[in-house]
Amino acid sequence: MRDHGTLPAPISAIPAVDAAAPAGPPTTTQAPAPRVDRPARPGRFRHAAPRHREQAWEARYVAVLLVADLAVGLAAGAVAFGVRFGNDVTRYNRGYLVLSALLPLAFVLILALSRAYERRFLFVGTDEYQRVLRAGMSLTVSVAIAAYAFEIRLARGYVVVALPLATITGLALRFALRKRLHRARQKRDACLRRVIVVGHELAVVAITRQLRRERYHGLDVVGCCLPPRHDGRVGLPVYGTLDEVGHAVRAARADTVIVLSCPELDGPTLRRLAWRLERDDVDLIVASSLVDVAGGRTTIRPVDGLPMLHVEHPNLSGAGRVLKALIDRLAAAVLLVALSPALAAIVLAVRAGSPGPVLFRQVRVGKDGREFVMYKFRTMHRDAADRVAELRHLNDYDDVLFKLRNDPRVTRTGRWLRRFSLDELPQLINVLRGQMSLVGPRPPLPEEVAVYPEDVRRRLAVRPGLTGLWQVSGRSDLPFEEAVKLDLRYVENWSFSLDLVILLRTLSAVCRATGAY
Repeated sequence: MRDHGTLPAPISAIPAVDAAAPAGPPTTTQAPAPRVDRPARPGRFRHAAPRHREQAWEARYVAVLLVADLAVGLAAGAVAFGVRFGNDVTRYNRGYLVLSALLPLAFVLILALSRAYERRFLFVGTDEYQRVLRAGMSLTVSVAIAAYAFEIRLARGYVVVALPLATITGLALRFALRKRLHRARQKRDACLRRVIVVGHELAVVAITRQLRRERYHGLDVVGCCLPPRHDGRVGLPVYGTLDEVGHAVRAARADTVIVLSCPELDGPTLRRLAWRLERDDVDLIVASSLVDVAGGRTTIRPVDGLPMLHVEHPNLSGAGRVLKALIDRLAAAVLLVALSPALAAIVLAVRAGSPGPVLFRQVRVGKDGREFVMYKFRTMHRDAADRVAELRHLNDYDDVLFKLRNDPRVTRTGRWLRRFSLDELPQLINVLRGQMSLVGPRPPLPEEVAVYPEDVRRRLAVRPGLTGLWQVSGRSDLPFEEAVKLDLRYVENWSFSLDLVILLRTLSAVCRATGAY
């Protein structure tokens, strides 16, 4: 049984799979797809998908990672030697040449010990990045302890450059390789697993819809198994009931089975299914509704021989949050200074584009419901607020927010600023003042908060962010409910590594300009 990262939990009841979803297997919405009504025979599944061939891409991916990490270690050693010693290769410095040659092997070894090459931590989720960071920190600490214990005189300039550079570059390369994999999955339907979903109709429809939208997970739903007396209105081939998963795997040539929350599948039944799938190396994924709430905070603890799922409290306070606030303010100050020439150029462009103030000020709601004034570069004409009533019938979003894809109120300069999210840069002032964070939930309007249900107010437990999961998952293309769901997922599962991943994905999202209007 393997874990393939954080799997999105089923959404609430949805009537049918969206007709605009990416092309998948032949579907029907009126009746169950044809199937053979016979129970699966005990023993090995015949004609199961040949995993040694269909999943060969996984082995190639790991091999590319290994070569990339070796190259990163070699390059980091060479750069560190050049920074510290230049072209001076004396007898004293030759030892550092040997050290630079050994660094790639040491880097790969510490990554392997940190389990950064295990496939269950690759492809999706933040576990891979966390393990690379831990490996880099462990290597740095190990070198420092060894140098002190054995009284080895190491040039601090070499160590300070080599090890952090290897860690950061390794993270960047892994991120780039993962983005390449995700693009292959979304655009070419490559490197996908063939999935049978087991559960009730509404849950099957919901997770199928989500996995088709979030193609980067690499799970291609090719059929399902439903409880007896189902109506088959799921838009998927139905290969039988919950007892016929073996037949479904054979018929659909699937290599993965996803079991949704289902009272008919109790512990003993699920255990027998796991044993059966194990014989043909077919992966079993159990998608619990708890995963979306506290995926990274759940651990299994045996209590008197019974496995209990323990949920840790989220990191809403403490030293980690204090450190995050300090990093936010320091980074905002550095970015404001570094970007000052670009900010000055944008100020001139806004002034030249249309009359009116340079900055747009708007009241937003921050942590614990406290209101603050958020700053953005003005992207609309001065009379934009007066024209809302005449344009409201053209709203492209929903009843909560008002957004237009081709808003006539947006200036020519403003459209360019929005495309690359440059209008958001003044929010660095809000970050510097402690009202916002670099990464966090979307800052809501007071009228939004006024109609929030009680559980949605949970997103106000932390500071809103300049970017966040909503930003890197489609921005304005997302429905309001999906944006709220992403914000709640961030609040419940926050970590420094998650912030790092979001910041890296933000660069990609801005370049693609997805949902920017």
